[in-house]
Amino acid sequence: MLGLPFAFASHFAPAYLDIAIETYRDRFQPSETLKEPYVIAAVNVVAADSDKEAKCLFTSTQLRALGMIRGNQEPLQPPVNDIEGSCSKTERDTVDQRLKHSFVEGPATVKKNLESFLDKTQVDEIMAVSHIYEHSARLRSFEMLSSL
Repeated sequence: MLGLPFAFASHFAPAYLDIAIETYRDRFQPSETLKEPYVIAAVNVVAADSDKEAKCLFTSTQLRALGMIRGNQEPLQPPVNDIEGSCSKTERDTVDQRLKHSFVEGPATVKKNLESFLDKTQVDEIMAVSHIYEHSARLRSFEMLSSL
């Protein structure tokens, strides 16, 4: 109603993205700042040279979400080989739901899936969130993303 852009944290609250966008667009009123609605969606992106490497790097994000679910927030943890061994099936399902808007693949697949997300949501901008433990891998992920 104030005629401002809207950013939504769909990187950890994806269940509310569609209704949040709909509510914002329905109630948007033009202002001196903005004539049309402008939506930014934060999503998780982990790009790597292979899907397997990306999925391994993403386990740090999954462990972070698991800690939130358990009420035990810690600094970002190093990746693990098998996330399944770190949680119950119910916890894993909850983590997967919380991280639904995550793009964890090689560059070509990230590009294709981000384009699909843009088509579906019609957001104006994506804010990439990359909780990757190793700084060099995080930089590489952003480099790949920026070249898409």
